Amino acid sequence: MQFQQLMYFVAVAETRHFTRAAEEVHVSQPSLSQQIRALESELGAELFSRARGNITLTDAGEALLPLARRILADADTARHEVQELAQLRRGRVRLGATPSLCTGLLPDVLRAFHDRHPGIQLLLEEGGSLDLVRELARGALDLALVVLPLPAASPALTTVELLQEDLVVVSSARAPRPGRGGSVRIADLQGAPLVMFRHGYDLRELTVAACRAEGFEPSFTVEGGEMDAVLGFVRAGLGIAVVPSMVAVRSGHGLRTTPLARPGLRRTIALAHRSDVAPPRAARELQKVLLAAGRA
Repeated sequence: MQFQQLMYFVAVAETRHFTRAAEEVHVSQPSLSQQIRALESELGAELFSRARGNITLTDAGEALLPLARRILADADTARHEVQELAQLRRGRVRLGATPSLCTGLLPDVLRAFHDRHPGIQLLLEEGGSLDLVRELARGALDLALVVLPLPAASPALTTVELLQEDLVVVSSARAPRPGRGGSVRIADLQGAPLVMFRHGYDLRELTVAACRAEGFEPSFTVEGGEMDAVLGFVRAGLGIAVVPSMVAVRSGHGLRTTPLARPGLRRTIALAHRSDVAPPRAARELQKVLLAAGRA
């Protein structure tokens, strides 16, 4: 049984005329009749009574008609759904990002994307770069915003550099300004009370590595927090923290931002996806918005 045969059958059932039915489905009358006979042969029953040019449905035809209409309607619905997806009216994007990017970069980017494509569902997963790489590898994410360089054991990924971001020091507005001369050297962090992110945060690894490069181990007053918790602890005066500049801009009242002295600390943000699988159309559109934001 073929889809085309069902379409021809319904056309004849509704017009009760082979020639008019053939005109409606844009096929020659002999071809339509041949397909109807093939369908009857496949089903083992006649579908039409053809007495003296009067076309009526047999019992088998009456039984098949509502089923055929349902199949054709379902096919039309499927076609419409796929077309809407292709035209970005519906669909989803599974995006992974580090927590600091969820706080800093993504709110404006996702708002712009949603305004442009309101029917696309955005599924966001927060995590460190290592965790996001694993999720990309197993197909759980379409795109991920990660910090370069990636772990040495990363699977085959395509990465596009998005932006480079300075890191700054945030402190409580009620506490003395850290450092001297309006900036903070990495060496100034020695002995300073640091509020530190949990293991798995790229910012933790970067800050600790910078301190060790200056020959000391950082001192933590509180550690293990997520981004919002770290900012809250700093605001309460428990210590200082090294955070991305985009996060500091959005941190609200009660915090003071101090730049790091040259050469400072910078991190490179990249957009990654699997090399062996092309991202879906909706993900490619989000990729364009993210790249535009990185160039802005």
